[in-house]
Amino acid sequence: MDAIRLHAFGPPENLVLDSVPDPQPGPGQVRVAVRAHGVHLLDTTLRRGEATGGPLPLPDLPTIPGREVAGVVDVVGPGVDAAWRGRRVAAHLGATPDGGGYARLAVVPVEALHRVPDHVTAPEAIAMIGTGRTAVGILDLAEITAADTVVVTAAAGGLGTLLVQSALAAGARVVALAGGPEKVALVRSLARPEHADRLAAVDYRADGWLDEARAAVVQHAPGGATVLLDGVGGDAGTDAATLVAPDGRLVLHGWSAGEPTRAGDVGHGVGNSGTGTAARDVRWAVGPQARPWGDLYALQERALALAADGTWRVVTHQVPLAEAARAHRELEARATTGKVVLV
Repeated sequence: MDAIRLHAFGPPENLVLDSVPDPQPGPGQVRVAVRAHGVHLLDTTLRRGEATGGPLPLPDLPTIPGREVAGVVDVVGPGVDAAWRGRRVAAHLGATPDGGGYARLAVVPVEALHRVPDHVTAPEAIAMIGTGRTAVGILDLAEITAADTVVVTAAAGGLGTLLVQSALAAGARVVALAGGPEKVALVRSLARPEHADRLAAVDYRADGWLDEARAAVVQHAPGGATVLLDGVGGDAGTDAATLVAPDGRLVLHGWSAGEPTRAGDVGHGVGNSGTGTAARDVRWAVGPQARPWGDLYALQERALALAADGTWRVVTHQVPLAEAARAHRELEARATTGKVVLV
């Protein structure tokens, strides 16, 4: 079969298309003919060989990256109900650096399988298995209501697009931060007509973006936003946190900028200069301070249901499997919108 393999840590070009033996399912397993392969920012970190201190150790080389697949069951292993054969499924391959997801065929434990509804595409399904489940967990932690004014960083990304839609559906006002005019336009398109007056999309790459975001916040919440959903961290996340009121909630779920938001450097309210006492309620969804996630399979099921019933419009950035290096380059350059998927 065709598979993308990494033979040496380094740049995206180290991801090469190889021919490897077809895997065969063992007891309690099925084999999936994969139609969509999820790409995660963590994949780029592992590829570079920079996973020290991260959630996963570095893989042994050569390795087939990727931990999220969607496709059709083509072979069932011993002891597995033959009715699985031919079914459209999606699955997370587990918390392992040697996931095997960037391949035409993948072996999956039957208990990890999710049935994919007919009207949900394979790329949409794969977006729910990793990114969607994370969004559900973040939203559970954030506890957003119609009384909230929510700031969302990286709002055009795989997570951000889902978080914006959910906050609007909850009745909240949303100030969405995205990088560049095209991403801002995408974010605006996420709002249903009845929600449009509660969404402000701001280009954080433009001069004066923080003042523009602050003005959008105070229009609905003079004392500051009540919630920040931040997966960027670094200077941008720390600046965004200055928009939050003294009793607001900072829900931190990543640091694509290379370091977490510096909550201890953030002052209170929309009128501060960005220094002072940290906001009182800092909630970590990802990282060593995060609460246990609980049943990940259940979170994946909930995410798939939100895609299936139309609650979430799922945005994907699709790249052919053979061009996995391009997908990594574009993800690292922040040139993607939505979930990055190999197809």
